[in-house]
Amino acid sequence: MNRRQCLTALAGVAAVTALRGRHAAAAGPRAIPISFDPREAGAEISPRFMGLGYEISSVAIPGLLRADNRSYVRMVRNLSPRGVVRVGGNTSDYAAWSPDGQALSAPKATVVNRQSLEDLAGFLRATGWTLIWGLNLGQNREEEAVREARAVADAVGTPSVTFEIGNEPDLFAPAHRARGYDFEQWWTQYGSYAARIAKAVPGAAFAGPDAAARTDWVAEFARRAPANVKLLTHHYYREGPPASPASTIDTLLQPDPKLARMLAELRTASQAGDRPFRICETNSCFGGGKPGVSDAFASALWALEYLFTLAEAGAQGLNMETGVNQLGFVSSYSPIVATAGVPAGARNASGEATGYIARPIYYGMLAFRHAGGGRLLPLRYDAGAAQMTAHAVIAADRRVTLVLINKEPARDLEIRVAPPREYGLARVFPLSAPSLERRAGVRFGASAVSSDGRWTPAPTETRRLPHAAATFQLKAASALLIQLLPA
Repeated sequence: MNRRQCLTALAGVAAVTALRGRHAAAAGPRAIPISFDPREAGAEISPRFMGLGYEISSVAIPGLLRADNRSYVRMVRNLSPRGVVRVGGNTSDYAAWSPDGQALSAPKATVVNRQSLEDLAGFLRATGWTLIWGLNLGQNREEEAVREARAVADAVGTPSVTFEIGNEPDLFAPAHRARGYDFEQWWTQYGSYAARIAKAVPGAAFAGPDAAARTDWVAEFARRAPANVKLLTHHYYREGPPASPASTIDTLLQPDPKLARMLAELRTASQAGDRPFRICETNSCFGGGKPGVSDAFASALWALEYLFTLAEAGAQGLNMETGVNQLGFVSSYSPIVATAGVPAGARNASGEATGYIARPIYYGMLAFRHAGGGRLLPLRYDAGAAQMTAHAVIAADRRVTLVLINKEPARDLEIRVAPPREYGLARVFPLSAPSLERRAGVRFGASAVSSDGRWTPAPTETRRLPHAAATFQLKAASALLIQLLPA
């Protein structure tokens, strides 16, 4: 995003050795052994972990976020039956609320009207998702923000919306405020907005501070926030700007050294404030993403690993940015895009919306969802020098799903799984593409997502497990989901 040049130096998320159980070694064994104990199951992944993030300008696009845009609704529901839509972004601090005006999607002149909200409410009902809605603090339109909050709550239902006030206020200077603008100044303005909204919308819930980089803002907000603050929010982009020579596939797939610090600070703030935290705006590369990186298959492997990184760090979830960005074009990192030449929300002769493409990153998110809800399960394994990570989830029915990610561009790996004796059947779902660089040919569960949002996964292998360890082939630049079922 713009106003983000300092972000890479200040914040980040990456794979963390302590969270992953990875062990650096001079050389790994020929077959990588993996074992687990179901009795060691840990924290449950939030049912609303998955999310998508939209600039508010997307809400003003006719026909996009509507219940009758059935293809798009299917694509969203594929990712989760109970996710979270976050509406905000840089455009929210320029946007206007005009109930009877003409809706307009523009980087610094978006207008949202009553019909926009009614369409969004129908979309949320159709998907089963809830809403985080960002209000304009940048332009100091407090009266308008109060009216807008009341209209949003009336449209979607107060229990289904959480309000943020200002997008990335830690970067407000100089775009929206004078240099030196600090937390105290924001807190005073936030308090004024929140108090009036709470009075106009009884039972309103709030989130914040929606920081771009300053985790200390999150900690201070958590310390002072009243009971109606239900969620702590922060942003993260792995790379950027797009023009940087350092924004590459290799960098994307390498651990980000700032992860441990950022997540540890957020988790400490969350525990101290007794509120969950969420990475409510995130993706691979700020500034609209980098073509050839953000839209390549490597982004699918990055997303799958990143989702588990956040879950293992205790995050409530994330909102992956998609669609039109703050610069007015569809970002390279968008999980869902319209087919070239087909307007968003266009319909065929039968009235069915069509013309959407699931980008590679979408398949990484899809694989995470398919791992199933449940509790995180620690694994014992030694990947040696291989660029491979593994994660696991155990469901209520005791089904265990192993998620194996091989980031080696040209090295196949052999994985030897030694489950407890109660597990007698394994089903294998690969996530694959011709190479890390490819944008097309991505499959998960041997299936592609169609342009109308339909997707039917199928295991490529089902086998009875021996009493000893079972061996699985993990192809280069791919991932495997292995479902282990009790006998």
